Amino acid sequence: MKILIVTDAWEPQVNGVVRTLKMTRRELERLGHHVEIISPQDFRSIPCPTYPEISLAMTGERELARRIDRFAPDCLHIATEGPLGWLARRVAQRRKWPFTTAYHSRFPEYVHARFRIPTRWTYALLRRFHNAARATLAPTPAIVNDLKSRGFRGARLWSRGVDLETFSHLGERLEHPIDKPVFLYVGRIAVEKQVDAFLRLDLPGEKWVAGEGPERRRLQALYPQARWLGVLSGAALAALYRTADVMVFPSVTDTFGLVMVESMACGTPVAAFPVAGPIDVIGRSGGGAMHADLREACLQALAIPRAMARQRAEQFSWATATGQILDALQVIPRTAAV
Repeated sequence: MKILIVTDAWEPQVNGVVRTLKMTRRELERLGHHVEIISPQDFRSIPCPTYPEISLAMTGERELARRIDRFAPDCLHIATEGPLGWLARRVAQRRKWPFTTAYHSRFPEYVHARFRIPTRWTYALLRRFHNAARATLAPTPAIVNDLKSRGFRGARLWSRGVDLETFSHLGERLEHPIDKPVFLYVGRIAVEKQVDAFLRLDLPGEKWVAGEGPERRRLQALYPQARWLGVLSGAALAALYRTADVMVFPSVTDTFGLVMVESMACGTPVAAFPVAGPIDVIGRSGGGAMHADLREACLQALAIPRAMARQRAEQFSWATATGQILDALQVIPRTAAV
C-alpha cells in the first residue's frame, strides 16, 4: 500500500514522536509498503513560540492537497494536531476520505503547565480534531482508557517498540565515578517534564542530564553540580544508558516515554512516578520502580538487577507496534472525491 503520514513533528527534532514515526516507516517499508512523510520540511516555516526548535509549516489547504495528490495515497494517517494536521484533516473531510490520527502527547497538560489554560478547553479542541477520524491511536492502555472517558470515540492501542540492537546491555560505557551511583535523566528539558523534580532530590552519587530544551539554562544555573551532556543519539546514547545505574523519569504528563524502554534495553532500571506511561511501560515487570516519592523510587531501582530491566525491554517490539497501526489504517475508496 501507499501510506501517507502527515506530521508537524519531524527532523531535526529529537523526541519520541519523531522516533516513533521513523521506526514505523522503517517497519512498514520492510513489509513492502511505500511510505511518504509530509512535514514542515516541505514548506516555508516559522519557529514555534516558546519552542523554537519546532517548526510550524506556513502553507494552505490547496498546496497541501497538491502534495497529497502527487503521492495518491491508499491510506492517510495524521500524526499530530498542529497546522499540517488540521489542514490534512480538512482535505480528508472535504473529500470524504477515511483517515486515522494519533495521540502522542498529553498536550492539554503541557499547555496548562506552561500557560495555565484549563485542560478541559484543550481537550474539547482535541476531541473535535480526533473524533473526525476512524481511529485515534494511543500508546498505552491507560491512555486509551483515559481518552475514552473523555469522549474520544475511536481510541485504540498503538504501542511502541525499541531497537534492541542499538540499545543493548552489551557494549561500551562512559567513564564514571567509582563507587558512586549515577542517576540519569534523558529527554527534553522543559517545564512539563519536571526535570527539577529529579535534580532537587537528595540522592547518593551523581546526577547526569542528557537533552536540550527551554529550561536548560535556568536549571543548569540552579544545579551546576549535575553533569550536563546535551543531546545524544544512537550508540552514544546507548553507552550513556549503560553507564547509569538508574534512569529517572520524573514526568507525569507523558503518554509513553520511549526513553524508559531504551534505558531498560541497556540494562538500566527506571525510577518513576506511578502515573500513565510508567504504569504500562514498567508495570509489575521488575524492570523499574514506581513510587509517589520519587527519591524512594530511585533508591529502590538501585537494587534492581540489570538483567530484569533488559528482560522487560525485550517485550516491546516495533514489529508488533507496526502491526497495530496497520490494522487500524483505513483504505481510501477509489471512488472518493478529489
